Amino acid sequence: MRWWSLANLVSNAGTWMQLTVQSLLVLQVTGSAAMTGLSLAVQAGPGLLLGLLGGAAVDRWPRKLTAAVSQVALGAVGFTTAALVALDLLNVPVLLTLAAVTGIISTVDGPACALLGNDLVPRRDVPSAIALGSAVHSIGRLAGTALAGGAVLLFGTASAFVANGFSFVFVAAVIPFLKLVDRSAEEPETAPEPEPAAPADPRADGPDEPDDSRQRAGGGARDGLRFFLGRPQLVLLAAITALSSVFGRNYTLTLAVLVTGPLAGGAGSFGTVSTALAVGGIAGALLAGVLQRPSVRLVAAMSAIGAAFQIAAGLSPTLGLLVLLVIPMAIVESVSDTAGTTVLQTDPPPAMRGRVLGVWRSLSTGWGLVGPPAIGLLMEWTGPRAALVIGGLVVALPAVAGLAVHARRARRADTDAAAQAPVATAAEPVETVEQPEPVRVPVPARVTGRDGDRAPAAVTVS
Repeated sequence: MRWWSLANLVSNAGTWMQLTVQSLLVLQVTGSAAMTGLSLAVQAGPGLLLGLLGGAAVDRWPRKLTAAVSQVALGAVGFTTAALVALDLLNVPVLLTLAAVTGIISTVDGPACALLGNDLVPRRDVPSAIALGSAVHSIGRLAGTALAGGAVLLFGTASAFVANGFSFVFVAAVIPFLKLVDRSAEEPETAPEPEPAAPADPRADGPDEPDDSRQRAGGGARDGLRFFLGRPQLVLLAAITALSSVFGRNYTLTLAVLVTGPLAGGAGSFGTVSTALAVGGIAGALLAGVLQRPSVRLVAAMSAIGAAFQIAAGLSPTLGLLVLLVIPMAIVESVSDTAGTTVLQTDPPPAMRGRVLGVWRSLSTGWGLVGPPAIGLLMEWTGPRAALVIGGLVVALPAVAGLAVHARRARRADTDAAAQAPVATAAEPVETVEQPEPVRVPVPARVTGRDGDRAPAAVTVS
């Protein structure tokens, strides 16, 4: 797990080095902001259209081999892009083709690498492993963004793509040496049958893969979608995350407009706010490591609290107060994200997890594409402060309402259970058992005790 975390740190740093200069490169090649947006859409498109198929492939193919091959393929794309940039051969059709290929490979690479990390630790440590991965991602983002500027300044734009290519090669070189946890040795061979009235919880102690999941192991993408839609907690998680992503997570856009507009700050001021967000995200990911069994209720509660901080940030009169608010806001939202990822990767049975992650990739790509234009239009109509407040209310109110409904149902269930419990009443006679009379058994006089004393003439047996 230490080697895997190191590999992910290197990979995330390389990825953010490339992402930092990629939009600028596309703008330089095409001279069009619309074409820059199109290239991002082309790269995200496969996740929206092929996420289900990518997840099904991860469930069918060996996990380590799948992750290693996908990392090598992404590295090849990075080296190819670097060579084309260095030779000044990159044009619009080639650029869009490379973006599409990257998106296609990522539909398999994303769920494969996510689930591979979980296979390296005992099941009780999976939430901590996911939290560690979230912290590594945040640290790699900071490091990659910082390294990109220096690399481009010293070695040119192509250096960012070369660095990203080598980061993928490093991950692929580490994967063959990873030792997976033997789940069969970790858990008992048999488990008690679940009660008919209560569905089994796949995260509870017991076999990691129920019988019905084994029957679905060879299913296709539609089986994953059917399973996802039939799992109420996953549907609720998707609804909460969609609202948060569209109206509450686009801080690179909303806070940038707030800082440079009403707060009259500049690029340096927004850099300070971005740093505070990153620090809070890392702290939240580390804090989420203590979670053992996060739930959708926790995700809803954290989303509501984060939305409250967002509303306060939108009303912040000064830049200093905004910086103080975004740190706990980022902490809460990082805990929420990590908890949601843990539920997503541990709630389904193992044979369905790749397909569930494929469904999630399609959904998250969809709201990722909808979010920035939607919040941008909202800011155009209402201004950045009102957009942050309205977005916070849109996220908080459904989450609080859902928590209230769940609490009321839980109290009602407790009341019904107490009412159905058997209680002895005067109309129901209590069965009594008559005690037999003591029986006196004669004992021969010659029997003596341990100390030589003569035993009693008889003993009483009840």
